[in-house]
Amino acid sequence: MCPEPRRRRFRGLSLLIALGAAAALPARAQDTAATHGMGHGMGHGMEEMTWQPTLFVLFDQLEYAPAARGEPFNVDMRAWYGGARQRLWVLAESEFASRVEQGEAEVQVAYGRLVDPFWDATIGLRIDPHWGDAHPGRTQVAVGLRGLAPYRVEFEPTLFVSPRGEFSGRLEGSFQLQFTQRLIAEPEFEVNAALQAAPRFGVRRGLNDFEYGVRMRYELRREFAPYVGWSRSRRIAGSTNIGRPSGDPLAESRLVLGLRVWR
Repeated sequence: MCPEPRRRRFRGLSLLIALGAAAALPARAQDTAATHGMGHGMGHGMEEMTWQPTLFVLFDQLEYAPAARGEPFNVDMRAWYGGARQRLWVLAESEFASRVEQGEAEVQVAYGRLVDPFWDATIGLRIDPHWGDAHPGRTQVAVGLRGLAPYRVEFEPTLFVSPRGEFSGRLEGSFQLQFTQRLIAEPEFEVNAALQAAPRFGVRRGLNDFEYGVRMRYELRREFAPYVGWSRSRRIAGSTNIGRPSGDPLAESRLVLGLRVWR
């Protein structure tokens, strides 16, 4: 167990991020940013793309799982700066338990270039800091695509290569079901696999884990939407569930409560 002051910092991190993001909402992005690469699940209204440099920040998930083991917080943020053809991407994810000193983060910084009207090709670095276990941090090269497939399905296939030549990959996808102008359901999935085992990082050869779920949000404003959701994760025996308390089951379902904000 971590000392009480540090535990309080972990518990407060997600709230601070949420408050900071909400405070930034008055500086609205132009609606033209809503067309291409706006971020995960931002497929409202196909308007003409902007060709002027733009800064876009999306907190797709700021959520808390009150009934899950360790009562974890989850943060999923993505941002880009640039125009329609070239962009600098920053992607960040973090999950940490509020009751134990254990968690993980992932940060990607990448250069993206338009290769199709609705697709960016990206190349950059992925850094994985984490705490509360014996696994060291890890840095990899990340090469991927992100964009909008037919029927407004967003896909993000990414290949990772470590300095030791270990290859792994991830496929993420989501789409939107719009019931009203404000009420939107977003099913999504994520699959992680590796060509080579990396035991020191808790990675096995083959399929490591997958997750799927749905989040139902109500857009009080386009930029501010509370949501409730459900997710189901399954890790394969031999892989490490970094970021969650040791002893977690291989499969887990969660009820989550959160906010989705962007500017």
